Amino acid sequence: MTGTGTAAPTGTGPGTGTTLIASDLDRTLIYSTAALALGMPDAQAPRLLCVEVHESKPLSYMTEDAADLLARLTAETVFVPTTTRTRKQYQRIQLPGTAPAYAICANGGHILVDGVSDRDWHESVLRRLDDECAPLSEIRAYLTATTDLSWVRKHRVAEDLFAYLVVERERLPEDWLGRFGGWAGDRGWTVSLQGRKVYAVPKPLTKSAAVREVARRTGATLTLAAGDSLLDADLLLAADRAWRPGHGELADSDWTAPHLDVLAERGVAAGEEILRRFRAAAAA
Repeated sequence: MTGTGTAAPTGTGPGTGTTLIASDLDRTLIYSTAALALGMPDAQAPRLLCVEVHESKPLSYMTEDAADLLARLTAETVFVPTTTRTRKQYQRIQLPGTAPAYAICANGGHILVDGVSDRDWHESVLRRLDDECAPLSEIRAYLTATTDLSWVRKHRVAEDLFAYLVVERERLPEDWLGRFGGWAGDRGWTVSLQGRKVYAVPKPLTKSAAVREVARRTGATLTLAAGDSLLDADLLLAADRAWRPGHGELADSDWTAPHLDVLAERGVAAGEEILRRFRAAAAA
């Protein structure tokens, strides 16, 4: 059932798209300048396409070959961007190809249907969080009471669903993360350190739950997925086949699963290879 007042997107009803591709975006398909990992000689570097501008500055890129692969993929499958980004952050990305009928934002807190948040889904998420987790205000109070401006650069709340800190990682106290993780875990929340960000996310707030709902709506019989971070692990486990790049938190921890392919490629080259693997698997 789609949200109140939201019509089912054209061409994605049961039986019309059997392969669903759910992919993380940042450092999986799109890359900031710092994350490109262009280790080759300059003359051999791939041509890049800017797919995101923020405050009048180019922010995220993919290779031109990756852009072509994605454009083809959006015509052949049900492609679902699946991100921890807020809706506002997601909507400034301009991906090549047909605009996705579905997108998942805020780590599964919102399913966008033709760009509009599905109210029924979001309300069901809120009910589950109320039933199973301590309130966000309690998590924020702990963060305010236990952190120090000498190592925390920013406190952020995403969509009133979860919180994260931007930290000076080298100054992060050794025992703080473990203490916070144990305290939050007892209250139904998970804590993870990813790059310079410490995330506190309710345990029921997952990408995989939202992807399963989109698969149900579209009648998908095969789900493919890719991601690089700890918050992508449940998404990769829920897919029929999955890929992760040679960089990121999952790579750093040697995370694997029986149906997961680990790519050697790193940086923007990994994004291109992931799209190539998606197309091959969908065709097969």
